[in-house]
Amino acid sequence: MTLTIRNMEYGDIKQVQIIARTSWFATYQGIIPTEIQKKFLASAYSEEMMKKRLENSILLVAEMEEQLVGFANFSTVKNNGEVELHAIYLMPAYQGKGIGTSLLDKGIQKLQAVKEIYVDVEKENSIGRHFYDAKGFQEVEEFDDNFDGHILKTIRMVLLL
Repeated sequence: MTLTIRNMEYGDIKQVQIIARTSWFATYQGIIPTEIQKKFLASAYSEEMMKKRLENSILLVAEMEEQLVGFANFSTVKNNGEVELHAIYLMPAYQGKGIGTSLLDKGIQKLQAVKEIYVDVEKENSIGRHFYDAKGFQEVEEFDDNFDGHILKTIRMVLLL
């Protein structure tokens, strides 16, 4: 199977929305109440928000055999060389196969003058934490995040380049 990492296009929005929903429900079951997940996903991954993300950030998709299996969303590079990694989401069946690493690596290649990549990961998200630890991200701080009335323990991490 051939993996292609490419820029996301408008025609990819529906599939990216499916990946976000599927990944979120698999990752946060038992961590974030389902109704709060649904509310967040409906807002953060609405058609309008996806178009804004396409216009104002860097969105990459992972494609295997003409099917999207994951995506990554990076902010643009700030003046001090900082970037926010908003998301790397994969369909559960494709996790652990190097696709997330390929998305991260391609994002780093595309981000000119990036010095630091920051990401917030929920403390109980063991899959995400393991991934970021393995890629060399270091913990910067831990804080409580009020996520629509549900308090999450969040860890802020940074990758120094």
